[in-house]
Amino acid sequence: MPTAIITGGTKGIGRATAEIFASKGYSLAICSRNLEELQEVKETLEKDHAGINVYTQVVDVSQVADVQAFAQSVKKQYETIDVLVNNAGVFIPGSIKDEPAGNLQQMMDTNLYSAYHLSRDIIPHMTRAGHGHIINICSIASITAYANGGSYAISKWAMLGFSKCLREELKTEGIKVTAVLPGATWSNSWAGVDLPEDRLMEAKDIAQVIYNAVSLGKNAVVEDIVIRPQLGDL
Repeated sequence: MPTAIITGGTKGIGRATAEIFASKGYSLAICSRNLEELQEVKETLEKDHAGINVYTQVVDVSQVADVQAFAQSVKKQYETIDVLVNNAGVFIPGSIKDEPAGNLQQMMDTNLYSAYHLSRDIIPHMTRAGHGHIINICSIASITAYANGGSYAISKWAMLGFSKCLREELKTEGIKVTAVLPGATWSNSWAGVDLPEDRLMEAKDIAQVIYNAVSLGKNAVVEDIVIRPQLGDL
């Protein structure tokens, strides 16, 4: 049975990705900071998709020790790991010139370093198996600077750079690396915003694209995927 790790897998793109992989027969390892949400997603997915296993663990991905402990637990749980989706992230609005001290550090810890450390711990597991696919959830902010989101964009530009470097390092190891750059997508972070639904994408569409990328034959890899709302960026 194939397996996939999904960080931040209880909400938004992470939850939608967990649902589509579960529907395709993948057993999962999911982390988030909320125990109740993890229990709910485990119960729901195992009920709706007979035969799969969903391993969950409370993890603050901004903490290296938490990330490393999660990786060790997952490797004990599953003999092979086919897919790693580095999805967990945080957005804190603010301009570089006057945002509170620590904003950039927090977003780098959560958006970049979590993926860096988890990937480093999982790659040897994939290398031994001779295959694997790492999906890094970047952002339109990885290629577009905008006001009131400078430090977030910095962290996401770094995430895209990390993906490109990892792709070069791993392409001879049978391990694929794909960077996904979504524009505005409906999630809890948009709750209460006065915008028509057609200005944002649905998380399930991002998840479908992720699964499609993973489904390609072994000789093909989608390196970068840019996905925007039909009407363009906000």
